[in-house]
Amino acid sequence: MRRTRTLAGIGIAAAALLALTACNSGTPSDPGGDADGGDAGEETTWFEVAEDVTLEGSPTFDEMTARDGVVIGVKEDQPGLGYLDVTTGERTGFDIDIARWIAASLGFAEEQIEFKPIASANREQAIVNGDIDYYVGTYSITDKRKEQIDFAGPYFITGQGFLVGADSEITDVEDVSDFNGQTVCSATGSTPIQNIKDNFPEIKTQEYDLYSACVEDLISGKVDAVTTDQAILIGYAAQYPDDVKVVGGLFTEERYGVGFTKGDTALQEHINTLFTDGGDIWQAIFDKNLGSSGIEVEQPAVD
Repeated sequence: MRRTRTLAGIGIAAAALLALTACNSGTPSDPGGDADGGDAGEETTWFEVAEDVTLEGSPTFDEMTARDGVVIGVKEDQPGLGYLDVTTGERTGFDIDIARWIAASLGFAEEQIEFKPIASANREQAIVNGDIDYYVGTYSITDKRKEQIDFAGPYFITGQGFLVGADSEITDVEDVSDFNGQTVCSATGSTPIQNIKDNFPEIKTQEYDLYSACVEDLISGKVDAVTTDQAILIGYAAQYPDDVKVVGGLFTEERYGVGFTKGDTALQEHINTLFTDGGDIWQAIFDKNLGSSGIEVEQPAVD
């Protein structure tokens, strides 16, 4: 029997979206209409778990097959991207659904996935040690990291941005000087807050261990903006669309990729092909998780 994953409640405006069937290679076919012939928002098939997948020359896939399961490194504290509801045990977010999509293309159903939270500082070592098969979680592609591991993608391009109150008149990062005399918040010791300190000394700063504390202060009016990767800010804007919004433009560029064992070119090519051929699925995943932020983002071309 074909193993099929379905997700309910997809809030996407387009009517003909997601009935995509994976072929035996694990890549999606051309998109069709709603799986049930109904409106978007009803229970809809995103993608089917591929059957009889082969990936010659991929040691990572060989280990997955021998284990009859896939172990995926993720974040679980970023709303809209990688988030774990500790009450319900439900994992949600753009990165989480990207990870599920990849697993399905490799022939693994939801019940065969083990999500493992890995701290940012430990990601490369977890991959090198074989603790996880691949990592999906706001993981920037850098030359330094590529000395130890390989990446597929990018599947998302972001950079340092700003989150402001919904009624703020600041609309672009070029207006950052308008924060002079005001307070911008970010994570303690983070690159974004250091950029503010180094380049905009007239802006006051506030630091917390968690971005969520900054967002709470923004909503309550204790700070005037939050700064970090725009992708993370989009997640908060989607969570609190009536209270906050993301400012246009970026200070820097960060290219998010899927990390895995260095030298596994077969897996790299498989995932890159999935991203290249699956534009409608990518857009559906973005719309479902981050669309309510009001930010329009295009899927990037893979490297």
